Amino acid sequence: MSSSASATKSDTAPQKDLPEWNLSDLYPGRDSAELKSDLAQVTADAKAFRERYEGRVAECDGATLGAAIVEYERQQEVLSRIISYAQLVYSADMTDSAVAQFYQTMQERVSDISTDLLFFTLEVNRLDDAAFAERLKTPAFAHYEPWLRAIRDFRPFQLSDEVERVLHEKYITGRAAWTRLFDETMAALRFPVDDKLLTNSDVFNLLTDRDGAMRRKAAKSIAGVLGDNIRDLALITNTLAKDKEIEDRWRGFQRPVSSRNLGNQVEDEVVDALITAVKDAYPRLSHRYYAIKARWMGQDQLDYWDRNAPLPSDEDRAFGWDEATSTVLDAYAAFSPDLAAVGRRFFDNRWIDAPPRPGKAPGAFAHPTVPSAHPYLLLNYHGKTRDVMTLAHELGHGVHQVLAGPQGQLMADTPLTLAETASVFGEMLTFQALLGKETDPDRRRILLAGKVEDMLNTVVRQIAFHEFERRVHDERREGELSPDRLGEIWLDTQRESLGPALRFDDDYRVYWSYIPHFIHSPFYVYAYAFGDCLVNSLYAVYQNADQGFAEKYLDLLRAGGTLRHKDLLKPFGLDASDPAFWAKGLGVIEGFITDLEKI
Repeated sequence: MSSSASATKSDTAPQKDLPEWNLSDLYPGRDSAELKSDLAQVTADAKAFRERYEGRVAECDGATLGAAIVEYERQQEVLSRIISYAQLVYSADMTDSAVAQFYQTMQERVSDISTDLLFFTLEVNRLDDAAFAERLKTPAFAHYEPWLRAIRDFRPFQLSDEVERVLHEKYITGRAAWTRLFDETMAALRFPVDDKLLTNSDVFNLLTDRDGAMRRKAAKSIAGVLGDNIRDLALITNTLAKDKEIEDRWRGFQRPVSSRNLGNQVEDEVVDALITAVKDAYPRLSHRYYAIKARWMGQDQLDYWDRNAPLPSDEDRAFGWDEATSTVLDAYAAFSPDLAAVGRRFFDNRWIDAPPRPGKAPGAFAHPTVPSAHPYLLLNYHGKTRDVMTLAHELGHGVHQVLAGPQGQLMADTPLTLAETASVFGEMLTFQALLGKETDPDRRRILLAGKVEDMLNTVVRQIAFHEFERRVHDERREGELSPDRLGEIWLDTQRESLGPALRFDDDYRVYWSYIPHFIHSPFYVYAYAFGDCLVNSLYAVYQNADQGFAEKYLDLLRAGGTLRHKDLLKPFGLDASDPAFWAKGLGVIEGFITDLEKI
């Protein structure tokens, strides 16, 4: 198995025998007969569907519409299988021109085919409330009520069929093209450190190196390379922000975040309450913790490259892949053998791609693909404790996606605010398992500090990211933002969120430019904070629960997108619309920091 060949001598040794995924459960290859057959068949099926139903949806009774949705769902699943396969192939090597060409071609083919299906949801949304309610009396139509209500949430913002079709068809040469440019630019960047040219994954891994000089070299290299590319990255950001502003204005969204909230099935005021609660807690959380860490590091202030540095006594031993696997699965099994059994399938069936490679997508993700197949996980595994937590996180996503799969293509997807539940819960289970086994006080302090840092990265930093996005999108309405202005907003939000114990050199002003969520999914980032606070509250219930919590939790995961947050959390006595909910979640982090001060 391949592994990073560019790790420096002070870095964690390259991991060996890491799994690489087998995508043949989707298609045997880019030129396979199965892929060509699916493309040809779904092209014909979509045209036939359009001929049969376009302009007639309002005339159909509930039974007829229910049958139509079944056929629509089947075709959507075929299209999702095709594009999921293309995305995964592309993620494995974004710098291969043949792979990039294949990905673009599949995007264009899927976009063209789905244009024939676009009319269906538009016409369903034009049904008035009385007609919709009448059709819900038919079981075949009522089965899809959660999906139907989700798309009808967008009724007030729906444009004419002609405009919707233009937006749909132009997406491939608009937002999707700029996103691809960003991805390929980032994948091709190389960062000089000593005599090595490192990939994105490898150089950011050095920011947690034990050697402070190495952390500084990596940070300065990142700043230098991003700075050399900042005009292009600023252009991509400005273009996509303007693109969103135009569409939001046409649709009538008053705030840049509102379309994301609607898609997440969460009210604006709930998100506002979360953001306010986290910002109010900055002094009690991040400001307080980083001041403690600075003292541990023997400094008055931490340089920004020391924010995630190992503590002085932290050996940061390497976790081999087998040990990481058993650590995570054992933690899952202690909570629920059924949860662990689903998780084990990812390891037994090569559903994970773990080795860092040049050209591979940085970071980590879980891709749900389609219910008739299974999810895949992408990691860049370096063997550190944080990598074990990342494995636990992404496996949580994967298990969630498997359990929700029986809801079908249209209702398996979970809103982003709930999608982070299983991932963060999996991290918490793994952390508590590691902490429970550790008896040495210093090792417990190191584990607890690592968890606090992960939680601050998940809650405080993501809300700071959200504030950066909000300010950028608000200002973009008045005109293009220069790279210097983007850097000013970035430094403002970072200083506010991380506090006076962090020292930021001027070169840190370009660090906004590498974060893919700003490009791929505007205003996604608050979902991490939502999920972390939710899980903190959920885990507190678990610690005090009688028998039956695990089964209720699995039912929550199995629900997929069929229930909204209020209904999903009701069995646990939790309510995200209650301001005390966020205080409880943030209080868990504050309690961990207090525990650190006592150790």
